[in-house]
Amino acid sequence: MAPHLLIDTDPGIDDALAILLALSSPDVSVEAITTVAGNVSVDRAAANLARILEVVRPLVMPRLGRGAEAPLKRALVTAGHVHGEDGLGNLDRFVEPDGRVRYPEPSLPLEMREGADLILETVDRFGPDLTVVALGPLTNLALAIERDVRRLGRAGRIVVMGGAVAAPGNVTPAAEFNFYVDPEAAAAVFEAGLPLELVPLDVTRQVVLPQHTLGERVARCPGRVARFLADFTLHGFAFGSERGDGGIVMHDPLAVGVALDPSLVGFEDLRVEIECEGRLTRGLSLADRRPIRGRLKRAPNCRVAMAVDAPRFLDLFLERLCPASA
Repeated sequence: MAPHLLIDTDPGIDDALAILLALSSPDVSVEAITTVAGNVSVDRAAANLARILEVVRPLVMPRLGRGAEAPLKRALVTAGHVHGEDGLGNLDRFVEPDGRVRYPEPSLPLEMREGADLILETVDRFGPDLTVVALGPLTNLALAIERDVRRLGRAGRIVVMGGAVAAPGNVTPAAEFNFYVDPEAAAAVFEAGLPLELVPLDVTRQVVLPQHTLGERVARCPGRVARFLADFTLHGFAFGSERGDGGIVMHDPLAVGVALDPSLVGFEDLRVEIECEGRLTRGLSLADRRPIRGRLKRAPNCRVAMAVDAPRFLDLFLERLCPASA
C-alpha cells in the first residue's frame, strides 16, 4: 500500500464520507485534494471541501487544487437530487437553538492551486509511493494526461470509482454517473496506459451503510465530526430510502477503502473502453470479458474490482470514523 494519497473529488455526500475516511486513516497521508465539476459545480465542490476540512481540522492540511469547471466537450450534468442542492444534504437548514447557523461559511484560509498541475506536481513528488483516488468525473486526470502522460504514469496506483461492467448504470441503463458526465475524459484515461484500478457499480452497490448503523456509532463518539456526519448524511439516507437501497450506497468510500487495502476486493485484469458517441450508451464502460484467448482477446488496460468483502469494509469505515472504543 502506498502511504501517500491524492484525492480528486466532486463532493457529494459519498465523496464527503470518502474524504473523512481518508483523513481518519493513520496509515496514510492525504497529500493533496483536487476538486472537479460533477455532482456540483467546481466552485461548490471547493466550498464543500473547505467545509469538510474546517470540521475535521487535520493536523497537516493537504495541498488543494481547483480543477475543471466543465467536462472536456459537453455541458455539465450535476446531481442535486441525489446530494442536495449544496452537495452536502442542504446544510443551510441546520440552525442552533440560539438561532445561529450551524454551518456558516468556512473561515479557513485555503489556497487553491490549479487542479491538473497539482496532480502532476504531487506525482512528481511521491512517484510510486502515491495513490491517486479519483471519485468524480475524470476531467482533471484527462487534462493532466494532455500536459504530460509520462509524469502521471509514475504514480504507483490510480484508483477510479466509476463505470459499470456487468451491472446496469445509475444515471442511464448503460452508464454510471462519473463516466456519463465526461465520457471523453474517461476514454482518455483508459487509453493512456496508466496503472488503473477500477471500482465500478458492480461492487459499490454491494456496500450499503444503513442509517441505524451509523446512528448507533455516532452516538458513541459525540463531537463536531460525528454531528457533521449525522447532519450531512440525512439527505442521502432519505434518497436511499426512496430508491429502496436500504441506506447510503458507499460508492466513493469503497474506492478510498480499496486505496487503503486492496485485499477488500477481488480484481480481474480486463480491457475496458468507454463509449462516447452512442445515443443511448453515452458513458458505457465496455469490458472485454469474452472467454477467448490469444490474439482475439485484447490486452488488459486495468484491474477491475468484481468482488468485495462488504462487511469487512464497513467495519473498517465505521472504526476509522467512529471507533467502537470511543
